[in-house]
Amino acid sequence: MLRLRAQMLQQIREFFADRQVLEVETPLLGQAIGTDPQLQFFSTQYGLPSHEQRLFLQTSPEFAMKRLLAAGSGSIYQICKAFRNGEAGRFHNPEFTLLEWYRLDFDLQQLMDEVEDLLQLLLQTMPLTACQRISYQAVFYQHTGLDALVFSLDAYQAFAIAKGLPEAVDICGDNHAIWLDFLFSHCVQPMFTGNTLTMVFAYPACQSSLARTNVDNPLVTERVELFINGVELGNGYHELTDAVEQKRRFDAELTQRQQWQLPVAEKDQRLLAALQSGLPNCSGIAIGIDRLLMLLSASPAIDEVLSFPVHRA
Repeated sequence: MLRLRAQMLQQIREFFADRQVLEVETPLLGQAIGTDPQLQFFSTQYGLPSHEQRLFLQTSPEFAMKRLLAAGSGSIYQICKAFRNGEAGRFHNPEFTLLEWYRLDFDLQQLMDEVEDLLQLLLQTMPLTACQRISYQAVFYQHTGLDALVFSLDAYQAFAIAKGLPEAVDICGDNHAIWLDFLFSHCVQPMFTGNTLTMVFAYPACQSSLARTNVDNPLVTERVELFINGVELGNGYHELTDAVEQKRRFDAELTQRQQWQLPVAEKDQRLLAALQSGLPNCSGIAIGIDRLLMLLSASPAIDEVLSFPVHRA
């Protein structure tokens, strides 16, 4: 497994070197953290006398990488550790490895083209049988008969009860985004079977904090997620560059965190300043290396592809 991981990392680096994408490093410890209420974080106390402060283990290198983009780095990629609290299970370890990259002047379709090229390379020993691209609205309707963009609480509740998922009524309440997450994970994602790369794009606007809104349809954003064999592998955006809109979304998420009585997050003012100074037009995506290794080695659990999962760390 060590050799398989090393081979994959070498292939990734050669892939991006051939395309003249620069490898970078950003801090794992930061003074701010993402505000997404779905992601829980680790924090620690920096104990330097007279400079004591709370620091955060990053859930993603995204914000720091965008600061590099705004500073003129050009297209960049990074292979790094990321940390998410409260996540453990078949597909989750609180410390995991991410590949994240950003391409200047790429739209979402060009990004999906590059994703397909990379995964075809990395998964040669379990070749993909097909690659399909489908909008969130279309695939959600295909498997539920519901409109993902227009929320009907009565229709969503009736569907959940008919599917034997009555717990959704209490879990989701009247929150459209939570209903979408619940129904997608229970009724749509399991349908992505076989060695088919499925790229679901045009996510509902209520689910995309960092993606730009589609110019032709304000109900959707320029976001894509990747799935193989029902496993979510990655999440990408045609990146939002509007600092005012990004601040509004951060504030909305902070309010949601407060309502849910979640730990207080520190909004990344440096990211907002970078957006204000000018983030170039770009698209970016993060892919879980450990989950790719699970697919490549036919491993049933993430623990089998990690040298030291959390219970043995």
